[in-house]
Amino acid sequence: MLPSETITQLKRIIGKEGVLTTKEDLNAYSYDATSVWTHMPEAVVLPTTTEQVAGVLKLANEKMIPVTPRGGGTSLSGGPIPIKGGIVLCTTRMNKILEINKDNLSATVETGLVLQDFNNALSKEGLFYPPDPQSFLSCTLGGMVAENAGGPHCVKYGVTKQYVLGLKVVLASGYVMKVGSKTVKNRTGYELVSLFTGSEGTLGVITEITLRLLPLPPARKTIVVIFDDMVVAAAAVTNILSSGVIPAKLEIADNFLIRRIEEIMPVGLPVEAKALLLIQTDGSPATVEADSKQISSILKRSGAKEVRVAKDEAEADGYWNSRKAAQAAIYSTAPSVMVEDVTVPRDKLVEFIQKIEEISQKYGLVIPILGHIGDGNLHPNILTDIKDKENFAKAKEAMAEIFDTALTLGGVISGEHGIGLDKKPFLKKAADPLAIEIMKGIKRILDPNNILNPGKIWEEDGTT
Repeated sequence: MLPSETITQLKRIIGKEGVLTTKEDLNAYSYDATSVWTHMPEAVVLPTTTEQVAGVLKLANEKMIPVTPRGGGTSLSGGPIPIKGGIVLCTTRMNKILEINKDNLSATVETGLVLQDFNNALSKEGLFYPPDPQSFLSCTLGGMVAENAGGPHCVKYGVTKQYVLGLKVVLASGYVMKVGSKTVKNRTGYELVSLFTGSEGTLGVITEITLRLLPLPPARKTIVVIFDDMVVAAAAVTNILSSGVIPAKLEIADNFLIRRIEEIMPVGLPVEAKALLLIQTDGSPATVEADSKQISSILKRSGAKEVRVAKDEAEADGYWNSRKAAQAAIYSTAPSVMVEDVTVPRDKLVEFIQKIEEISQKYGLVIPILGHIGDGNLHPNILTDIKDKENFAKAKEAMAEIFDTALTLGGVISGEHGIGLDKKPFLKKAADPLAIEIMKGIKRILDPNNILNPGKIWEEDGTT
């Protein structure tokens, strides 16, 4: 536990109600959405202002106390796990929309605003924020920026970094810095906004965000496609993308997921199907109609067993709600699940899926596949049990082989979840050694005492 004097100082900065120290409270902040990482913090603080965040960091820096920033705790890489103990700085009480500027197509928000609350406010203004991780009901915008989050819409619209215009960031010293602006174009020196976007809470604590918005597309249509083979489905995706039409969403799920979806929230999917593609087009009514017809035609020529077009918005919502529930459906099938987010060039999807199936058979493990196949980002979910040492060891070997395969195919070990704790042993394979040293050098400049989210991204034993 932290010294009582430090707890008293934290309460002076935050207020008594914003400092948690009981075992029950600390336990609630000891894990994230992974099922294999946990570590107890020594205190949790819940600031409501940037000034309070600055006060906490200044105190922690002076006393060399680790600080782990945290939003909604939906991370799938162990990012908000306080692996070094110390303080968890949870931003969920900083949840205001400061401005929605329809004329400028921008918004400024506090870091703890939940994505769904943001989307609800934007829809009333006819506006649209594309990045849409499946944890949208509870993930925070600050967490999305820290992880450079993605989601189904990213095949057409891009990931979080394409929408971050400006940030207010508190550095480890407690210094409050603004980077970026409200303008779409900004070439004022180095791209520091991009530096903090995806930095996983290791360089500073984001407290305010200015985001680029888009007009809400006036029309959309959903297509459900059934295949007898995952590889054939992957080839069909390549055919769609090479045709010149880019769907708004293009998702895949294998037979394991199809069966689980039908068990928990039936939408009429054939449980014998080997693969499902879930596709959405959007834009003007004419564009949506033309794109849907072109995609349907390509799918039929590409070996699809069945192509369904949702008859109305309610039916389409049912299909997309089932997709949103897919990850939770996986978690209920095993004591532990390794949720990976490897990404490969889209012309390598067929080879990658074939290799995952081989790895599953090699290790005797169930590895359901779903993900954002339209941008090459797949989520192989390795079902295991961390308490079963032999089985868990096999799962880790399978995970390493999946990473190696992605890298061999020209891909990356993380498309949207980040490195965190989960993938840091593999960073030395995935990045140039000099690039890692440059990252460490940036960390030393901004956080010389290494108090911000220590123990993440790279190994600390000198092996990088």
